[in-house]
Amino acid sequence: MVGTYNGKYPDGSSSMGGYADFARVPAHFAIKIPSAVKSEDAAPMMCGGVTVWSPLKKNGAGPGKRVGIVGLGGLGHFGVLFAKALGCDQVVAISRRKNKEKDARAMGATDYIATAEDEKWARKHSQSLDLIISTVSSPDMPLESYLRLLRTNGTFIQVGAPEDKLPRIGAYSLIQKGVKVGGSNIGSPKDIEEMLNFAAEKGVKPWIEQRSMKDANQSVVDMEDGKARYRYVLVNADQDSRAKL
Repeated sequence: MVGTYNGKYPDGSSSMGGYADFARVPAHFAIKIPSAVKSEDAAPMMCGGVTVWSPLKKNGAGPGKRVGIVGLGGLGHFGVLFAKALGCDQVVAISRRKNKEKDARAMGATDYIATAEDEKWARKHSQSLDLIISTVSSPDMPLESYLRLLRTNGTFIQVGAPEDKLPRIGAYSLIQKGVKVGGSNIGSPKDIEEMLNFAAEKGVKPWIEQRSMKDANQSVVDMEDGKARYRYVLVNADQDSRAKL
């Protein structure tokens, strides 16, 4: 296997990551982008989009389901968009502060929980969700409180990747309601193809800000500082002229 970043091909050349005009991949990993999906919209879907699409689909998100999305960043905003487009009865955005509530509701969230601004949030919303997708990467996340939000036989899926261990949880947090805790990592080529076709059919569009490729370093800094709303897309200055060739 050749990794996307700093990988080595059999001929000794290196993979250069995603900040490039072209990428070298095995043919079976090349996926056709529907004409209804713009390149700038498809770009962030290839990683962030499918990372939440895959667990939503595999865990039955759709009509009759109440879904919570923890974190409203690049991944989380995709979670809200897709959960809404899939027809979930309830889409609950869960973040620390209320500053993103307006955006979350514009994306399709039916409810919003600001955990740092209501000490009783877990009690108020106890046993209200069938599925939670957690996109946050903090090892200090209130995991047991998130599990309180699940209904009997509910499912919690972690897609955010903290460098440290997840918080400890008591066994009864799982036992009493029969909840399941799992994880999910990106998605298969088939998942990506299905996601793109769904986005084309339903008109799902990520919230992006296009920036010049020369601003790549600053874009990474701004992303780490939490300024992205909600994905930066790097564009080459000569892209338009090249497209006309």
